[in-house]
Amino acid sequence: MPLRCRVGPASLRAPAHRNRRSESVGRRSRARWSHAASGLLHFSRPKQTIYAPAGGPQFTPPWTPMRSANCLILLALLFASRAAIADGGNAELTYERHVRPILKAHCFQCHGEEGQRKGGLDLRLKRFIEKGGESGPAIAPGKPDESLLVEKIRSEEMPPVDKKLLAAQVETIVHWIAAGAKNARPEPEQVGEGPIFSQEERNYWAFQPVRSVSVPLASASGGNAATITAQAGRLCYETPIDAFLLARLEREGLTFSPEADRPTLIRRVYFDLIGLPPTPEEVEAFVADASPDAWERVIERLLASPHYGERWGRHWLDVAGYADSEGYTDEDAPRASAFRYRDYVIRSFNADKPFDQFIQEQLAGDELVPPPYKNLSAEAIEKLTATGFLRMSPDGTASGGVDQNAARNQVVADTLQIVGTSLFGMTLHCAQCHDHRYDPIPQADYYRLRAIFEPALDWKNWRSPPAREVSLYTDDDRALAQKIQAEAAEVDAERARKAQEFIDRTLEEEDRTPEQKAALKEYPSVANISVGSLYLYDQRRDVKARQIETKRKQKEQQFVAETKARELAKVPEAERAAVEAAATAAVEKRTAEQTAIVEKYPGVLVTAATLGQFNAEAAAELAKDAETAAELRATKAADNLKRYSEKAAEIRAKIPPEEFVRAVTEVPGQASPTFVFHRGDFQQPKEQVSPGDLTILAGATTTDIPADDANVPTTGRRLAFARHLTDGRHPLVARVIVNRVWLHHFGRGLVGTPGDFGVLGERPTHPELLDWLAAEFMDHGWSVKHLHRLIMTSAAYRQSSRRNEKADAVDPENRLYARMSVRRLESEAVRDAILSIGGQRHDKMFGPPVPVMEDEVGQIVIGRENLDGERKPTGPVSLGGEEYRRSLYVQMRRSRPLGMLETFDAPVMSPNCECRNVSTVASQSLVFMNSAFVIELAKQFAARLEREASADRRRQLARGWMLALGRRATDDELYGAETFLNRQLETLKAQSPQADPAAQNHQALATFCQALLSANAFLYVD
Repeated sequence: MPLRCRVGPASLRAPAHRNRRSESVGRRSRARWSHAASGLLHFSRPKQTIYAPAGGPQFTPPWTPMRSANCLILLALLFASRAAIADGGNAELTYERHVRPILKAHCFQCHGEEGQRKGGLDLRLKRFIEKGGESGPAIAPGKPDESLLVEKIRSEEMPPVDKKLLAAQVETIVHWIAAGAKNARPEPEQVGEGPIFSQEERNYWAFQPVRSVSVPLASASGGNAATITAQAGRLCYETPIDAFLLARLEREGLTFSPEADRPTLIRRVYFDLIGLPPTPEEVEAFVADASPDAWERVIERLLASPHYGERWGRHWLDVAGYADSEGYTDEDAPRASAFRYRDYVIRSFNADKPFDQFIQEQLAGDELVPPPYKNLSAEAIEKLTATGFLRMSPDGTASGGVDQNAARNQVVADTLQIVGTSLFGMTLHCAQCHDHRYDPIPQADYYRLRAIFEPALDWKNWRSPPAREVSLYTDDDRALAQKIQAEAAEVDAERARKAQEFIDRTLEEEDRTPEQKAALKEYPSVANISVGSLYLYDQRRDVKARQIETKRKQKEQQFVAETKARELAKVPEAERAAVEAAATAAVEKRTAEQTAIVEKYPGVLVTAATLGQFNAEAAAELAKDAETAAELRATKAADNLKRYSEKAAEIRAKIPPEEFVRAVTEVPGQASPTFVFHRGDFQQPKEQVSPGDLTILAGATTTDIPADDANVPTTGRRLAFARHLTDGRHPLVARVIVNRVWLHHFGRGLVGTPGDFGVLGERPTHPELLDWLAAEFMDHGWSVKHLHRLIMTSAAYRQSSRRNEKADAVDPENRLYARMSVRRLESEAVRDAILSIGGQRHDKMFGPPVPVMEDEVGQIVIGRENLDGERKPTGPVSLGGEEYRRSLYVQMRRSRPLGMLETFDAPVMSPNCECRNVSTVASQSLVFMNSAFVIELAKQFAARLEREASADRRRQLARGWMLALGRRATDDELYGAETFLNRQLETLKAQSPQADPAAQNHQALATFCQALLSANAFLYVD
């Protein structure tokens, strides 16, 4: 089956690798929560709403681009057509600007691409259209009603059903023909079979070199642009970023909003840079810091925090498509060593690794390390680990029941899509089956790019996932392992000798005939059946020990009786009867005479304990029996051999574990040729192509990507391509990266579609600023931290988010940045903030992911099940605090996303996420109402307040407010919180009059904490 575009109803995707589960919620009392939340709302004095369940009306979630490609295409064409008609009243309609984009999207596949054109009709140039095909000229300039093209599109005979034109598009073509079917410029006299790019396509902004832009001299609130002051409560130009933004704002009669207050600013910068809330002490320290560089010092401290790499590494892992499982099929097999790439990304961001180096290592790290990959240095391991970027796409090639060739081809296609959206900001995959319908990307260009990666992702000489692992073992590791193994082997040999001794002894001791013993010795495996674990042997020795002890007790009684009789016989006949009577009398009933007489003859009172005094021979025999029984019990074979096994295991535990990294490498001399697939069908290869970049970029940059570089042991294609992308001349890469950094600081990029800089994407709101930032980024060593400093020290970043009517009327979506946009925390930041505020966050970094499992109601939670011998779950296993690690470290199974993260829009990588959705749905409120995780952390939050604010209720509430919302509560807010808490206590006491008051106070406080966590003021950053 040929691969098809994922845009449209015929989308071919791998078998569903994900079973989306609805977030299951417990059946805890919702009435209790409803009453609690309403109490906190109702009894707060201010008229404005302070709290509401998640997704309430206080904030409008930031605008996000639609993720449906069909909708984007439809809207783009509709607006383009309407603009063309409107333009027709003011300017000439031209083929290149107005008509060609419509025909390219709907008709070029049959009447423009290379090969045989249907009906002989070529629509690539206006003169070709006039010439027509087998049915004659397609247009008659000035006469639309006599034009065959108009007849076909009006009758809906053409294009085919799935490519029908909109009414507005038909009218554009009709108006163009009626106006004389004009060109914008003379057409080329000669054209080949390759792609024809219009001047409009060549001049498209994203394909132009990054410009050297001068910072505009704008004024702010009547002040000079160079003035670094505040006037009339308004922020003025403080950085070049402000100058660019103010220049645009002033054209619209707008300016910046006032600076946000300090608690808002520090909460904003903490979540932006490290994804965690500031502590109350950090907030208070910043508020009280009057030094002129207080803000800059906060930024520098956070940029130096190890949590910075966790926060910004997560952003990159989205576009890289990071997951801990293979996806593609329902099996969704785990990726055991994927976490090493995650850790590489975190370390790279923390080190502020130059982004050009970061890109080169991910695309071609293996080509920077000379093979063979043995005895690797830390630097070499890092470079190989970086190539995990090219191993992130879903991969079902190790699963059964799939078409292997189709699955392999899909892995390559998905990898190229990840590269395209993350580095190019282009939808390259739309050219997999045909020329891109909207962007100037011919199908041949797609396969030229694919040829760069195919030597490492050779679908004809495929390496399954297990075969891609590179061992990190060194020769020293192997030598040490062999030495330790030899030591353990000696213990194993001793154990084997002991086992044989026990076997031989068993055969001798058992009640068998000589013939049976000989047969068992001849066939030791028969003996091993019963003696393998030596339980039978040990059992029989126990029986013998018990038999000896029983006989010993009988003998003991006999020896005591015989000794008494012998001692009594020694008494003179005259006294014998009196002595015997005294000896048999109870001690407490003996008379003085009896006591005196038995003391004269002590032998008649002999017992087992004193037998040795009167019968040494008998006592010795009894002692020997006791020793024999003890020896039988003390020398259990199973226990003896177990000690040997334990010792051997203890020795082997010292062997350094062999670790692996999932990397991309090439097999020398095994690079298969790359062909264009007809209609994207790998079973229909057409012409062979050479590796290369997009043809449309040839005017902006040149590239020389060898098919096989003789100077390196690999083909060198990916390394040459990576260096080409990062040489400072590529028009897309730096723009795409700085746009993503801007996106994560302001909630939307300067280009609103970060994964699509093409025709269907949005145009930059501030193109000069985008280019200035891209140039600044490259000029300062591709430093992302330099971008942070530029952005976060700007007046634009420090604005308040408060709306005003004038700005809303001019710019309702805040694309001009007259204020800071309110942003909802991402799923990971929500969970991490809850852990932080509850005082439970575990800051362990790096290493294998925290496992997830399905609980009894079907939702995915953190945990690992203990399995019995039949692989059946027997209950959860303690994770020793690992369950409280940051969300970045939670296992990302494509088919089993953690329930809470999924509810708050954590992406499922298929294959990657170029921009996250931000939804507002009821299930988010239900998480805060019923989630066991939230309820437990609310209790921990309450316990923290009780520890840190003693028993003072007002202090507890004030502390909770500061922890959760990052600012002090007003008197009115504290009044509302106290009223809420009192109402909760009244309800609890009415329900359980005899309950412990301390427990009720804690429960009421926990409910208050839960309400705080569900507030929009907690979930959103101003």
